[in-house]
Amino acid sequence: MQERLVNSFDPFVIPYTFGLIFLLTYLFIALIRVIQALPNDDKFKLLKHIFSLKIFKSMKEIFLECLLHVKIWKKNWTLGYMHTALAFGWFMLIILGHFEVQLFAPHRLNLPWYPIFFRYFMMETETTMQGSFFFFMMDLTLLLVLSGLVLAIIKRFRRKLFGMKRTTKLRWNDQIAVIALWSIFPLRFLAESFYSEISGGSFLTAGMGSIFHWFYNFTENEIYIRPIWWAYSIALAVFFIMLPWSRFTHILTEPLFIIMRNAGIREEHRNSGYGKVEIYSCSRCGICLDPCQLVSVASLRDSAAINYTRHLRLWKSEKAHQAASICLMCNRCTKACPVGVDTAALKLNTKHEVVTFHTDQQYDYLTSKTAESGAEPAIAKTLEPTDVIYFAGCMTHLTPATKLAMTKILETSGERFSFIDEDGSICCGRPVLLAGARKSANELMKKNAELFKQTNAKILVTSCPICYKFFKENYDLDMRVLHHSQYIQELLKEGKIKVDPNGAKIVFHDPCELGRNSGVYDAPREVLKSVGELQSTAYDGAESLCCGHSIATESLPYRKRHMIANDAVEKLTTDHPDVLATACPACKKAFSETNKIAVKDLAEIVAENLKC
Repeated sequence: MQERLVNSFDPFVIPYTFGLIFLLTYLFIALIRVIQALPNDDKFKLLKHIFSLKIFKSMKEIFLECLLHVKIWKKNWTLGYMHTALAFGWFMLIILGHFEVQLFAPHRLNLPWYPIFFRYFMMETETTMQGSFFFFMMDLTLLLVLSGLVLAIIKRFRRKLFGMKRTTKLRWNDQIAVIALWSIFPLRFLAESFYSEISGGSFLTAGMGSIFHWFYNFTENEIYIRPIWWAYSIALAVFFIMLPWSRFTHILTEPLFIIMRNAGIREEHRNSGYGKVEIYSCSRCGICLDPCQLVSVASLRDSAAINYTRHLRLWKSEKAHQAASICLMCNRCTKACPVGVDTAALKLNTKHEVVTFHTDQQYDYLTSKTAESGAEPAIAKTLEPTDVIYFAGCMTHLTPATKLAMTKILETSGERFSFIDEDGSICCGRPVLLAGARKSANELMKKNAELFKQTNAKILVTSCPICYKFFKENYDLDMRVLHHSQYIQELLKEGKIKVDPNGAKIVFHDPCELGRNSGVYDAPREVLKSVGELQSTAYDGAESLCCGHSIATESLPYRKRHMIANDAVEKLTTDHPDVLATACPACKKAFSETNKIAVKDLAEIVAENLKC
């Protein structure tokens, strides 16, 4: 190959170069601002991670998720191919372009436009055919990118062909960025095809170039094809300039998000460095829309995760709080997110931001005496030492059949236990935390921990998945924390209780807090298999549906809650089971109100079939 122009410059490279300089400048300033916003402890974690062997784990994850999009492949192979073709394909075009410059024009590596417009500045000669391999690889990669682009265009207008009922709506800035992106690769293909007789090409560009030259010899009249190089350069510039203000911001933030997450940095508030990176790592791909029952069932599209993060980006705090206050916090969106954006944590922080000083001081009575009588608070009591603490929880007291069943099971087992909130007690604190009142939640946690330590118990059992998750993850207790499904499973294995199988056909609903949010899937199923015939559904495990009656939502109307519960029951009972079992008092209450099928907690099913 030989250089066509001695100075290796043409005015059409100016738009591209300007766009690249702008993007790199913006990226540098944004990175400095993010690091400045990090607390000192998080800065140390980030620095420690970067200069440790763990950075290779982050690099691997960046390669797999930012370029190959492995998580999307697992959910939808068509969408996976589309994203991989565009992201990995463009990455390889850049890498191969730099290899070409290194091999055939190393003195031009200092020119940022040279690898991008290599086919214009270099020409093929008979004595320098070493570039044939790169011709083939560049054409193959360009074909990969173009195939992904075709799929992206089809998805935009025919999303159902990709198994998506809903997709995102593009704002004006997104539309400009998308049009620029869609233009880049066809323009490159045309420009390189027109120049293939001069600069060389392979099966794609040379083949198309031959077809073009049947009609007209464009290379002898360069004035007709130079506008294509200008258009290609301008399309690149427009995309680079619009990238920070479009849905494609995730291209810049997602790698940093992965590194920070693997470094152990976690969300404190949305204006923290990590919070900003997480918000802008949402690609607004729309994959989370269909799993969100508020969108798919209740038609509340504005509460969707992608719209919530958009509100935060646009500083629409009121709309962001509305979306947070109505959210079920079921985490179906987080599970679906290929990037791993934890919108539930972000929404919780949004709630906390709007809690006033007065509303976060409601639990000072826990450690004080009644002012008028001087009496001790009603919840204060002395507990006797025991082996097992049973904490029913607020919601279980509203579904008494569950706590009665657990009492029967505990008594039959012969375990020495204490029903710690039999006469009523204080909340575990998670509902208060979900409302954004962190200080009040901490006071509740402190008081409960004091009560639990009096017993010297080895095991804390609760029937409420909400309590279970909170006790296990937020309390520093010197005892095992078990959901009653896990505890009953242990009692059955140890032979402390026995059941008579009744052959009933049972469908089990995984409560959000127990299954998807705590990872407890096997224990309840093992318990139910010992009693009846357990049927599987398309909504088992992490795919489980929310009952709609989550305590996390503050403003979801009852009509919408009932609509979600009714839809879930219909989907779970398509095979006509005898009973719908769950392991959450809130879910039991929600499903029972639909009046479509007998709904029982698994503890009730076990208690009814105990061998006494």
